[in-house]
Amino acid sequence: MDQNLMLVTDFYEYTMAYAYFKQGKQNDIAYFDMIIRTIPDGGGYMIFNGLHALLDFIKHFKFSKEQINYLRSTGYFDEDFLSYLSTLTLYIDLYSVPEGTPVFGNEPLITVRGSYVQAQIIESILLQFCNYSTLIATKASRIVRAAKGRSVLEFGARRAQGYAAAIEGARAAMIAGCSGTSNTAAGMLYDLPVSGTIAHSYIQLFDNEYDAFLQYAKVSPDNCVFLVDTYDTLRSGIPNAIKVAKEYLIPNGHKLNGIRLDSGDLAYLSKKARSMLDEAGLEDTKIVASNSLDEFIIAELIRQDAAIDIFGVGENLITAKSNPVIGGVYKVVAYEENGEVIPTIKISDNVAKITNPGYKKLYRFYDRHSKKALADLIALWDEVIPQDEIEIFDPQAPWKRKTLKDYEVRELQVPVLLNGKQVYECPSTQEVIAYHKEQMETLWEEVKRQVNPHQYYVDLSQALYDLKHQLLKEHQSKK
Repeated sequence: MDQNLMLVTDFYEYTMAYAYFKQGKQNDIAYFDMIIRTIPDGGGYMIFNGLHALLDFIKHFKFSKEQINYLRSTGYFDEDFLSYLSTLTLYIDLYSVPEGTPVFGNEPLITVRGSYVQAQIIESILLQFCNYSTLIATKASRIVRAAKGRSVLEFGARRAQGYAAAIEGARAAMIAGCSGTSNTAAGMLYDLPVSGTIAHSYIQLFDNEYDAFLQYAKVSPDNCVFLVDTYDTLRSGIPNAIKVAKEYLIPNGHKLNGIRLDSGDLAYLSKKARSMLDEAGLEDTKIVASNSLDEFIIAELIRQDAAIDIFGVGENLITAKSNPVIGGVYKVVAYEENGEVIPTIKISDNVAKITNPGYKKLYRFYDRHSKKALADLIALWDEVIPQDEIEIFDPQAPWKRKTLKDYEVRELQVPVLLNGKQVYECPSTQEVIAYHKEQMETLWEEVKRQVNPHQYYVDLSQALYDLKHQLLKEHQSKK
C-alpha cells in the first residue's frame, strides 16, 4: 500500500479531527454508516465491493514524517496534535457486508465504531475504495446479464481514469461475472485470467494483412484471435484469417481461435462472418466484438440475432459511462455517552438525505423453499428478530404492510475489525467471484431486470421507524 494514501482525503477530515482533539473529545466514541442512496442506471440492485482495499489501507495505517511535516506546513495545527497523529493507531470496530453481495439503496453497507478522530479520519478513503469498486461491479453485472450467457471480456485499461481505477475496475468486473481481463497487472495481483492478441498497429507494420496474421500465427499458434477490420472486414480481413487457418494453423495441429470485429455494423458483419467461417469448415472459430459496447448495445445486438460469441467491453464498463458517479456517503448515526448509545439524525429538506439514526444491523429474509431473497430489514442493534413470522412495511408508506412466514434470516454485515484487530479472513478474488454468483441466484429475475426492475423491499423495523420519527419531532420542536 502506497503510504501517500494517508493524505488522500478531504482536508476537513483533519480540521474536524483537530477540533475534536483540542476539545478533549478525541477518545469519545461515535458510530458511522456507509450507505449508497441511489442505485445507478435505474437498476434494481448493486454489487458491494472495495472492502479488500480498505482493509489493506487500515493494515498499513501510519503517518510518515513527510506527511506530518506537510500538515505542519499548512499552519492549521499545533505540535500537540501533530504529535498525536504521528503515533495514531486505529482501534476501530468495523462491520461490513461481504464483497460480491447484491445490495440496495440506503442500506448500511459498512458500520464503523471508533473514537471521533479515528472514525472520522478514514471517511474519504473508505468512500473512495467502496464507491468506485461498487459502481464498476454493478455496471459490469448489468453488462454480463445483457450478454445472456455469452462471455464478456473487460477491455478498459487504456480508458480508465488512472492506473488504480484500471486495476480495481478489472477486479470488480471479474467479480461481477466477466470471464477475462486485458489488464496484466490485475491478472498478476488478483490471479485473474488475462487475454489479448493483436491490435491494428501490429497489422499495419507488415506489408500486408495476410503476412501479419501468418507471422503472428507462427509465434503464437495457440493464441490466434485475428483483428479483421484494419482494411476491409469482409473482403480482406476474414478471408486472410481463413487462409492462415487453412494453410498454416490446421496443418500444424492448431486452430483459429477467433476473429475480432471492432468497427462497422456488428450485427450484419457478425452474421456474414459466421457464414464465411462455417463455409470454410471453421465452425468452432469464435466471433469477438468490441467498439464502445455497453449493456444496451449488447442487448440490441442479441435481439438482432448477431452471431457474436464474446463481447469485449472497455470504456463504458471501466468508467460506468452512463452513470459515472455512485452516491455513497458516510454519516454519523450515534455516539456514546456514559456507556449509553445515543442516536443522532441528519435532517434535510431533501427527504432522501434524512439518515436512519442509531447503531443498526441489516438482515435479509429468504424463502425457506425457493431460497430467494424476500426483503431486507434495517433494525436497531439490540432488537431480536423473530424466526417464524414478521410484519414488514414500506417506510415511505407505512400503511403498506406484509407478513413474512416460513423464512430463513441472515445478518448481512459481518465483523471485520474489533478494537483494530482483523477478525475476518479476507477471501481470495476467486472466492468472492464464486460467492457473488451464488448470491445473485437468490434474487428474483424481476429484481435483476435491466429496465423498470421490481423494487426490492428494504424496510425499517417498527422500533427504528419510531425512533426516526421521534427524533424528527424533537428537532422540529426545537426550531
